[in-house]
Amino acid sequence: MSSQVRGGTRWKRFAVVMVPSVIATAAVGVGLAQGALAASFSVSGQEFKVTAEELDGDNFVQYGSIATEDGADPTKSGKAHAVAVSGFSKAKITKMCQSVVTPNLPFGLGSVTLKLQAGDPGNATGDAREEKLVHATGLYLDVSDLNADAEFTKIDIGVRAGDLKGPGIQPGTEQKVNPNGFAQRAEHANLKNVKQKAWATTAGTFKLPGLHLGLSKGVDECY
Repeated sequence: MSSQVRGGTRWKRFAVVMVPSVIATAAVGVGLAQGALAASFSVSGQEFKVTAEELDGDNFVQYGSIATEDGADPTKSGKAHAVAVSGFSKAKITKMCQSVVTPNLPFGLGSVTLKLQAGDPGNATGDAREEKLVHATGLYLDVSDLNADAEFTKIDIGVRAGDLKGPGIQPGTEQKVNPNGFAQRAEHANLKNVKQKAWATTAGTFKLPGLHLGLSKGVDECY
């Protein structure tokens, strides 16, 4: 049976082309608007962009690590990239946006942007506003570039990465981290006007009220 055709596009073929960019995003999207699930957002071989009006988190840690394009053991395969990992035992995020562009698609599609948005409280106040924010536990961000207005409470600069506690080094990634490398930690971190490039976002639980995941033709990133 031939692929279904709508508007001149063979959608089954299009889906196959988009799989490398979409498959991990689906892990974030499915069910998260209704509950808190373990989640991971990563795109094989690509950085993606993230913005937030505000990220407010407890037990902040930051240390150097390695991200690989295939997510594998960096000693075995995959092109490696140095990253700064930011971790939080728990965090709440206002107006979160994550986007990735898949360029040069066939069938005349050109570039297509996948964008995930959540956590817009609108005009809500008090408890109603809190319920509309993104909430995460065990949150880790593999970042290559970050811009924000930041405020830290009880910050400790220059600790050993191997001495980080709660949440500490992300479980399962210890082999990518030099335990004697530079790290820092703080009891609390507040980041506003966040713009960053990342290789991965992972969380033990991730709740995204008002989740919207959409595809658009052309380049339409979060920033």
